[in-house]
Amino acid sequence: MTRPITAGVDGSQESLAAVAWAGREAVRRGLALRVVHAWRHEPHEAVEGDRETQARWVRGSTAEAVRAVTSRHSGLEVSVDVLEGDDVETLVEAADGAEMLVLGSRGHGAVVGFLLGSVGQQVIAAATRPVVLVRSGDRPVAEVGGREIVVGQEGGPEDSAGPLGFAFETAAARGATVRAVRAWTLPPVFAYSPGSLRLLDEAGGPEGYEKKALAEALAPWRERYPDVPVVEHVEMGSAGQVLLSVAGRAQFMVVGRRARRTAVGARIGSVAHGVLHHADCPVAVVPPV
Repeated sequence: MTRPITAGVDGSQESLAAVAWAGREAVRRGLALRVVHAWRHEPHEAVEGDRETQARWVRGSTAEAVRAVTSRHSGLEVSVDVLEGDDVETLVEAADGAEMLVLGSRGHGAVVGFLLGSVGQQVIAAATRPVVLVRSGDRPVAEVGGREIVVGQEGGPEDSAGPLGFAFETAAARGATVRAVRAWTLPPVFAYSPGSLRLLDEAGGPEGYEKKALAEALAPWRERYPDVPVVEHVEMGSAGQVLLSVAGRAQFMVVGRRARRTAVGARIGSVAHGVLHHADCPVAVVPPV
């Protein structure tokens, strides 16, 4: 069964940008678009109106988002679901049946810890499919002009299969170049074993070893997508800093996710967290395969 691209909408400018982005991506990939509005009745003074008043507002704002996307893509198949229930649970369930879930992102600023939003972070941490975050200022023009699909790679081929596969698929749909980024740092001297020292020496030193590892991870995707141009980028530094250093040339960024639960809630990993807050382009967070 073909999965749709699903976009979450809540009436905000960020979510309208997410629906617009999802519509363009659905057209590129030849997929349907599903628009989901998850809401809960809030019976207190901070929210105006009774349940039916709020429900009418929800239906109206959702219909406005759908009209905007269908006016741009007349042949696009669009379905709509207005679902009452827990925001996170509803969106995670919507993601499970989708090619990807697309949400709005509030942007970045001084108080970066609060800008992704607890709902977005919890959805990313729990979703079994890629989640794309889109800012309110996103425009179609950013998707042309030779801008790249930037993807972070770490570990062995199996460790990054999800992000690399998603990046190559996106690049193929857009006719774009993939820039695969592998960051590395020198471990403490005591971390080296005789076996690891031999491998490093055979590879031509630490940087040579990292280049070899990146090439091996990319090999199956180069074979599967022979028409997608690839730039191999190996740089010393923290993964988040290196990815953000090339974000200016990106139309889209893809990172993996290391979700875990702690006493204070869901954590999605420092690399994904940093890129989501500081990259200006849309960012996809891909769960482990």
